[in-house]
Amino acid sequence: MDRKEMKEDFLNLLRSTEREGVEDLIEALEEMGFFTAPASANHHLNVEGGLLEHSLNTCKAALAIYEGLKPLDPSMEKEVRRDSIILSSLLHDVCKSDIYKRSVKKRKNNVGQWEDVEGYSVSYKNFPMGHGEKSVILLLCNGLSLYDDEMLAIRWHMGAWGINMNSFEDQRCYDTSRKLYPLVSIIQAADGLAASILERTGAEMDEL
Repeated sequence: MDRKEMKEDFLNLLRSTEREGVEDLIEALEEMGFFTAPASANHHLNVEGGLLEHSLNTCKAALAIYEGLKPLDPSMEKEVRRDSIILSSLLHDVCKSDIYKRSVKKRKNNVGQWEDVEGYSVSYKNFPMGHGEKSVILLLCNGLSLYDDEMLAIRWHMGAWGINMNSFEDQRCYDTSRKLYPLVSIIQAADGLAASILERTGAEMDEL
């Protein structure tokens, strides 16, 4: 699937939620560079459009987890809305839209010689607000209406990696969010599955 098709899928899924503020958000995503940004600088999908692809992969994984859980826990359909799965998974990494800048890096080639390669560097100077919390704030500031569980799922999508372990408050908020809202664990799991399974490459496996 090329980037044009991925963008069309992303927009169709986002609009399917019929959530207030979606159209304003789409304009903001264009301006922020969401659709051309990589998903990382050195790891999964560190290519142009990688963030878009990762967001779709996370959504696919989240919906699969959701559908798989429903037969195991019939209350899941009442506790978690499908549109919440879509919004939280597609938009969890909006915080990455403006942090990557094109750069030239040094890398050893197959014969051990250093060569210049195009890549990305990272800068947080535009809005140094953290990770998950930055995504939530950007979404709200750009007009999207979000429910509590959606905000918390996006805020804590990094799981324990998003916790300040020196902060008792952070730890309690994270644990409480997971217990109150199944959506938090679904998005966290989907994000990990997308990055570590759906997006792994042969080259990465060779380097293990």
